[in-house]
Amino acid sequence: MNPRTRTLLSSVAGASLLTLGGLAWFARDLLANANANANGGSSSLLDLLEEVRLSPATRQVPRLAPKPPAPLHWTSPLVQACRSVDTQLQQRLWQERDTLAQQIRRIPTDPSNYGDRFRRDVFGNRIDPTPRVIVLHETVYGLDSAINTFITPHANDDDQVSYHTLIGQQGQIIQVVDPVKRAFGAGYSAFNGVWVITNPKVGGSINNFALHLSLETPIDGENQADGHSGYTQAQYDAAALVLADWMRRFRIPAANITTHRHVDLGGERSDPRSFDWNELEQRLVALGVEC
Repeated sequence: MNPRTRTLLSSVAGASLLTLGGLAWFARDLLANANANANGGSSSLLDLLEEVRLSPATRQVPRLAPKPPAPLHWTSPLVQACRSVDTQLQQRLWQERDTLAQQIRRIPTDPSNYGDRFRRDVFGNRIDPTPRVIVLHETVYGLDSAINTFITPHANDDDQVSYHTLIGQQGQIIQVVDPVKRAFGAGYSAFNGVWVITNPKVGGSINNFALHLSLETPIDGENQADGHSGYTQAQYDAAALVLADWMRRFRIPAANITTHRHVDLGGERSDPRSFDWNELEQRLVALGVEC
Protein backbone atom coordinates (compact mmCIF):
# COMPACT_ATOMS: atom_id res chain seq x y z
CA MET A 1 0.00 0.00 0.00
CA ASN A 2 1.50 3.31 -1.02
CA PRO A 3 1.86 6.16 1.52
CA ARG A 4 -0.83 8.28 -0.10
CA THR A 5 -3.44 5.49 0.15
CA ARG A 6 -2.42 4.78 3.76
CA THR A 7 -2.88 8.46 4.69
CA LEU A 8 -6.34 8.58 3.05
CA LEU A 9 -7.52 5.45 4.92
CA SER A 10 -6.25 6.84 8.20
CA SER A 11 -8.18 10.07 7.66
CA VAL A 12 -11.40 8.19 6.89
CA ALA A 13 -11.00 6.00 9.98
CA GLY A 14 -10.38 9.04 12.17
CA ALA A 15 -13.43 10.84 10.84
CA SER A 16 -15.56 7.74 11.46
CA LEU A 17 -14.41 7.54 15.08
CA LEU A 18 -15.18 11.20 15.59
CA THR A 19 -18.65 10.73 14.09
CA LEU A 20 -19.37 7.70 16.30
CA GLY A 21 -18.12 9.59 19.32
CA GLY A 22 -20.34 12.54 18.49
CA LEU A 23 -23.36 10.28 18.05
CA ALA A 24 -22.66 8.58 21.39
CA TRP A 25 -22.43 11.95 23.12
CA PHE A 26 -25.65 13.06 21.46
CA ALA A 27 -27.51 9.89 22.48
CA ARG A 28 -26.22 10.11 26.06
CA ASP A 29 -27.36 13.69 26.34
CA LEU A 30 -30.81 12.90 24.94
CA LEU A 31 -31.26 10.24 27.61
CA ALA A 32 -30.30 12.72 30.33
CA ASN A 33 -32.82 15.13 31.75
CA ALA A 34 -33.23 17.78 29.07
CA ASN A 35 -34.64 20.30 31.50
CA ALA A 36 -32.45 22.48 33.67
CA ASN A 37 -33.64 22.93 37.23
CA ALA A 38 -35.63 25.97 38.29
CA ASN A 39 -32.54 27.62 39.76
CA GLY A 40 -30.66 27.41 36.49
CA GLY A 41 -28.88 24.07 36.04
CA SER A 42 -26.41 23.12 33.34
CA SER A 43 -27.43 23.37 29.70
CA SER A 44 -28.52 20.19 27.92
CA LEU A 45 -27.51 19.51 24.33
CA LEU A 46 -31.11 20.19 23.24
CA ASP A 47 -30.96 23.63 24.85
CA LEU A 48 -27.64 24.40 23.16
CA LEU A 49 -28.93 23.30 19.77
CA GLU A 50 -31.98 25.51 20.27
CA GLU A 51 -29.73 28.50 21.00
CA VAL A 52 -27.68 27.84 17.86
CA ARG A 53 -30.84 27.52 15.75
CA LEU A 54 -32.26 30.86 16.87
CA SER A 55 -31.09 33.96 15.07
CA PRO A 56 -29.45 36.73 17.15
CA ALA A 57 -32.60 38.84 16.66
CA THR A 58 -34.90 36.22 18.20
CA ARG A 59 -32.50 34.69 20.74
CA GLN A 60 -33.60 35.44 24.31
CA VAL A 61 -31.08 37.04 26.63
CA PRO A 62 -31.82 35.82 30.18
CA ARG A 63 -32.74 38.54 32.65
CA LEU A 64 -32.99 38.45 36.40
CA ALA A 65 -36.47 37.28 37.46
CA PRO A 66 -38.19 38.91 40.46
CA LYS A 67 -37.98 36.85 43.61
CA PRO A 68 -41.21 35.45 45.07
CA PRO A 69 -42.44 36.58 48.50
CA ALA A 70 -40.82 35.13 51.60
CA PRO A 71 -41.70 31.43 51.67
CA LEU A 72 -44.61 30.26 53.75
CA HIS A 73 -43.37 26.75 54.41
CA TRP A 74 -45.83 23.91 54.06
CA THR A 75 -46.01 21.44 56.93
CA SER A 76 -47.70 18.41 55.43
CA PRO A 77 -50.35 16.61 57.48
CA LEU A 78 -49.29 13.44 55.62
CA VAL A 79 -45.73 13.31 56.95
CA GLN A 80 -46.40 11.33 60.12
CA ALA A 81 -45.29 8.08 61.70
CA CYS A 82 -46.15 5.13 59.48
CA ARG A 83 -49.43 3.48 60.43
CA SER A 84 -50.47 -0.14 60.08
CA VAL A 85 -52.13 -1.06 56.80
CA ASP A 86 -55.86 -1.75 56.66
CA THR A 87 -55.71 -4.99 54.64
CA GLN A 88 -59.35 -4.85 53.51
CA LEU A 89 -58.90 -1.27 52.30
CA GLN A 90 -55.65 -2.27 50.61
CA GLN A 91 -57.23 -5.15 48.71
CA ARG A 92 -60.10 -2.96 47.52
CA LEU A 93 -57.80 -0.19 46.35
CA TRP A 94 -55.47 -2.62 44.60
CA GLN A 95 -58.40 -4.00 42.61
CA GLU A 96 -59.49 -0.48 41.66
CA ARG A 97 -55.93 0.48 40.78
CA ASP A 98 -55.77 -2.31 38.21
CA THR A 99 -58.71 -0.77 36.35
CA LEU A 100 -57.79 2.90 36.87
CA ALA A 101 -57.16 3.58 33.18
CA GLN A 102 -60.63 2.29 32.29
CA GLN A 103 -62.27 4.40 35.01
CA ILE A 104 -60.96 7.72 33.68
CA ARG A 105 -63.37 9.79 31.59
CA ARG A 106 -61.80 12.46 29.38
CA ILE A 107 -63.64 15.62 28.39
CA PRO A 108 -63.03 18.00 25.43
CA THR A 109 -61.54 20.86 27.44
CA ASP A 110 -61.30 24.03 25.37
CA PRO A 111 -57.66 24.92 24.47
CA SER A 112 -58.13 28.41 25.92
CA ASN A 113 -58.29 26.83 29.39
CA TYR A 114 -54.91 25.07 29.40
CA GLY A 115 -51.54 25.18 27.67
CA ASP A 116 -48.10 23.62 27.25
CA ARG A 117 -45.58 23.64 30.07
CA PHE A 118 -42.93 26.29 29.43
CA ARG A 119 -39.20 25.55 29.27
CA ARG A 120 -38.34 29.25 29.68
CA ASP A 121 -39.86 32.02 31.75
CA VAL A 122 -40.74 35.46 30.35
CA PHE A 123 -37.20 36.65 31.18
CA GLY A 124 -35.54 34.02 28.99
CA ASN A 125 -34.33 31.83 31.86
CA ARG A 126 -34.51 28.06 31.52
CA ILE A 127 -37.04 26.49 33.90
CA ASP A 128 -37.86 22.92 34.82
CA PRO A 129 -41.46 22.06 33.81
CA THR A 130 -41.47 18.67 35.54
CA PRO A 131 -44.48 18.36 37.89
CA ARG A 132 -43.28 18.34 41.50
CA VAL A 133 -46.22 19.76 43.48
CA ILE A 134 -49.82 18.50 43.75
CA VAL A 135 -52.53 20.99 44.70
CA LEU A 136 -55.91 19.93 46.11
CA HIS A 137 -59.01 21.99 45.29
CA GLU A 138 -62.79 21.77 45.44
CA THR A 139 -65.32 22.76 42.80
CA VAL A 140 -67.67 24.77 45.12
CA TYR A 141 -70.48 23.99 42.68
CA GLY A 142 -71.52 20.71 41.07
CA LEU A 143 -69.53 18.50 38.73
CA ASP A 144 -71.57 19.39 35.64
CA SER A 145 -71.09 23.09 36.32
CA ALA A 146 -67.32 22.64 36.53
CA ILE A 147 -67.18 20.57 33.33
CA ASN A 148 -69.24 23.16 31.47
CA THR A 149 -66.76 25.85 32.54
CA PHE A 150 -63.79 23.88 31.19
CA ILE A 151 -65.29 23.04 27.81
CA THR A 152 -66.36 26.66 27.23
CA PRO A 153 -63.90 28.96 25.36
CA HIS A 154 -62.62 31.91 27.41
CA ALA A 155 -60.81 34.71 25.60
CA ASN A 156 -60.16 36.66 28.81
CA ASP A 157 -57.17 35.47 30.86
CA ASP A 158 -59.07 36.08 34.09
CA ASP A 159 -61.76 33.57 33.06
CA GLN A 160 -59.43 30.77 32.00
CA VAL A 161 -59.35 27.96 34.55
CA SER A 162 -58.85 24.20 34.73
CA TYR A 163 -57.64 21.30 36.86
CA HIS A 164 -55.94 18.15 35.64
CA THR A 165 -58.51 15.87 37.28
CA LEU A 166 -61.98 16.16 38.84
CA ILE A 167 -63.32 13.66 41.38
CA GLY A 168 -67.13 13.39 41.55
CA GLN A 169 -69.07 12.55 44.70
CA GLN A 170 -69.72 9.03 43.41
CA GLY A 171 -66.00 8.53 42.77
CA GLN A 172 -66.09 9.49 39.08
CA ILE A 173 -62.64 10.35 37.72
CA ILE A 174 -62.72 13.07 35.05
CA GLN A 175 -59.50 14.02 33.26
CA VAL A 176 -59.75 17.69 32.34
CA VAL A 177 -56.14 18.25 31.25
CA ASP A 178 -53.43 15.70 30.51
CA PRO A 179 -50.81 15.79 33.32
CA VAL A 180 -48.06 16.61 30.84
CA LYS A 181 -49.88 19.87 30.02
CA ARG A 182 -50.20 23.03 32.15
CA ALA A 183 -53.58 23.47 33.84
CA PHE A 184 -54.66 26.89 35.11
CA GLY A 185 -55.49 25.81 38.67
CA ALA A 186 -53.66 28.46 40.69
CA GLY A 187 -53.05 32.00 39.46
CA TYR A 188 -50.89 34.20 41.69
CA SER A 189 -49.22 31.49 43.76
CA ALA A 190 -46.03 30.02 45.20
CA PHE A 191 -44.99 26.84 47.01
CA ASN A 192 -42.25 26.98 49.64
CA GLY A 193 -40.94 30.20 48.12
CA VAL A 194 -40.87 28.98 44.51
CA TRP A 195 -42.87 30.25 41.54
CA VAL A 196 -42.37 30.81 37.81
CA ILE A 197 -43.41 33.86 35.80
CA THR A 198 -44.67 32.73 32.39
CA ASN A 199 -47.47 35.30 32.06
CA PRO A 200 -46.60 38.87 33.12
CA LYS A 201 -50.32 39.67 33.46
CA VAL A 202 -50.70 37.08 36.23
CA GLY A 203 -47.36 37.35 38.00
CA GLY A 204 -45.66 34.39 39.64
CA SER A 205 -47.44 31.05 39.62
CA ILE A 206 -46.82 27.38 40.37
CA ASN A 207 -48.90 26.15 37.41
CA ASN A 208 -45.87 25.35 35.26
CA PHE A 209 -44.65 22.71 37.74
CA ALA A 210 -47.90 21.72 39.48
CA LEU A 211 -50.64 19.13 39.13
CA HIS A 212 -54.18 20.06 40.19
CA LEU A 213 -56.88 17.73 41.55
CA SER A 214 -60.33 19.00 42.52
CA LEU A 215 -63.08 17.32 44.54
CA GLU A 216 -66.75 17.93 43.82
CA THR A 217 -68.27 19.96 46.65
CA PRO A 218 -71.40 18.63 48.40
CA ILE A 219 -74.61 20.63 47.99
CA ASP A 220 -74.38 22.11 51.48
CA GLY A 221 -71.00 23.59 50.54
CA GLU A 222 -72.18 25.67 47.59
CA ASN A 223 -71.51 28.86 49.51
CA GLN A 224 -68.72 30.84 51.15
CA ALA A 225 -68.95 29.16 54.56
CA ASP A 226 -65.82 27.93 56.32
CA GLY A 227 -66.79 24.29 55.93
CA HIS A 228 -69.38 21.74 54.82
CA SER A 229 -70.33 18.08 55.33
CA GLY A 230 -67.16 16.83 53.65
CA TYR A 231 -66.29 14.38 50.89
CA THR A 232 -67.45 10.81 50.34
CA GLN A 233 -65.46 7.63 50.87
CA ALA A 234 -65.69 7.04 47.12
CA GLN A 235 -64.04 10.42 46.54
CA TYR A 236 -61.16 9.65 48.91
CA ASP A 237 -60.67 6.28 47.19
CA ALA A 238 -60.58 7.80 43.71
CA ALA A 239 -58.42 10.75 44.77
CA ALA A 240 -55.88 8.42 46.40
CA LEU A 241 -55.67 6.28 43.27
CA VAL A 242 -55.01 9.31 41.05
CA LEU A 243 -52.52 10.84 43.50
CA ALA A 244 -50.63 7.56 43.91
CA ASP A 245 -50.35 7.28 40.13
CA TRP A 246 -48.98 10.82 39.87
CA MET A 247 -46.59 10.32 42.78
CA ARG A 248 -45.07 7.25 41.15
CA ARG A 249 -45.05 8.69 37.63
CA PHE A 250 -43.39 11.99 38.53
CA ARG A 251 -41.63 10.95 41.78
CA ILE A 252 -43.54 13.46 43.88
CA PRO A 253 -43.23 12.97 47.65
CA ALA A 254 -46.27 13.02 49.94
CA ALA A 255 -44.86 16.18 51.55
CA ASN A 256 -45.53 18.02 48.25
CA ILE A 257 -49.28 17.42 48.29
CA THR A 258 -50.72 20.75 49.40
CA THR A 259 -53.88 22.89 49.18
CA HIS A 260 -55.09 25.81 47.11
CA ARG A 261 -55.47 27.74 50.35
CA HIS A 262 -51.76 27.36 51.10
CA VAL A 263 -50.32 28.28 47.69
CA ASP A 264 -52.67 31.21 46.97
CA LEU A 265 -50.80 34.49 47.46
CA GLY A 266 -53.92 36.62 47.09
CA GLY A 267 -55.47 35.27 50.28
CA GLU A 268 -58.78 34.64 48.51
CA ARG A 269 -58.88 30.82 48.41
CA SER A 270 -59.92 28.46 51.20
CA ASP A 271 -60.26 25.15 49.37
CA PRO A 272 -60.52 22.30 49.88
CA ARG A 273 -62.72 23.00 52.90
CA SER A 274 -63.46 20.20 55.39
CA PHE A 275 -60.79 17.94 53.86
CA ASP A 276 -59.91 14.91 56.03
CA TRP A 277 -56.18 14.27 55.72
CA ASN A 278 -56.46 11.12 57.81
CA GLU A 279 -58.73 9.56 55.17
CA LEU A 280 -56.22 10.33 52.44
CA GLU A 281 -53.21 9.18 54.43
CA GLN A 282 -54.54 5.72 55.24
CA ARG A 283 -55.25 5.18 51.54
CA LEU A 284 -51.82 6.36 50.39
CA VAL A 285 -50.24 4.03 52.95
CA ALA A 286 -52.39 1.15 51.68
CA LEU A 287 -51.28 1.94 48.10
CA GLY A 288 -47.63 1.89 49.13
CA VAL A 289 -46.70 5.48 48.24
CA GLU A 290 -46.31 6.72 51.81
CA CYS A 291 -44.09 4.97 54.37
